[in-house]
Amino acid sequence: MIQTVIFDMDGVIVDTEPVHHYAYKQHFKELNITVSDEIYSSFTGNSTRNVFQKLKALFSLDEDVEDLILRKRFLFNDAFDSKPDLFLINGVEELIKDLFTNDIQLIVASSASNSTIDRVFTRFNLHQYFSHKVSGEDFPKSKPHPAIFEHAASLSVHPKENCIVIEDSTNGVIAAKGAGIYCIGYNSENSKNQDLSLADTIINDFSEINAEIITNLKN
Repeated sequence: MIQTVIFDMDGVIVDTEPVHHYAYKQHFKELNITVSDEIYSSFTGNSTRNVFQKLKALFSLDEDVEDLILRKRFLFNDAFDSKPDLFLINGVEELIKDLFTNDIQLIVASSASNSTIDRVFTRFNLHQYFSHKVSGEDFPKSKPHPAIFEHAASLSVHPKENCIVIEDSTNGVIAAKGAGIYCIGYNSENSKNQDLSLADTIINDFSEINAEIITNLKN
């Protein structure tokens, strides 16, 4: 019986990818580096710190990783606050409310920074539904490493076998399965070139699941 749902955030709860993409592209211009679409796609599910650790090695950047993170975060926050067309993923608010009403514990485990998670949850009034918010910036290794989901499951008031993860990225699905947690792969139109084949089940729309269906999933 499933009693805890662990949500990824970007691409699952809200599509902040266009804002991240804009901020990264602006930063790449400032750094005078050319990051191909293939390389950029490989960063999906990684924390900002891990992205810049990889970019620093790839392009032999002189800048300190922490300074790179702060600059990108500034560009992101500026764009986030000024962007009016930022919406929750279709159907996810209804799912969150349905799960919460049926006493299913909700946890978010996102590669986003704590400040970005807080901005999203404040903007869309989501704090009330989630017992814990876990950020990838607090872990040395990003998804596909399972640490973030192992920690999220440890925060559940139920055993790990009573938890599931909802993910939309290749790295996220690998991380969930690496943590030994049942995974629903959400085939998000906002997350391109992602391989969800390792997920236990795949959905294309949140209308396909609800509290009753999730509760009866077999882990």
